Amino acid sequence: MAFVQRKVVEMIQTMKLAKKTSKDDYFTHLRLVLLGMAAVGGIAFVIKLIAEFVTFGSKH
Repeated sequence: MAFVQRKVVEMIQTMKLAKKTSKDDYFTHLRLVLLGMAAVGGIAFVIKLIAEFVTFGSKH
């Protein structure tokens, strides 16, 4: 039980030390995350498209 209490106290202390980000920082981070997701999705789409063309040519 003492382990759980200590972990809860550590979590509360961490939350007290954390600072809230500004809206500009939040939207910059959000934009970068969405851009990264779009890039990975685009690369996956191109790979899938190439794989479809390669397998389409081998069908009889």
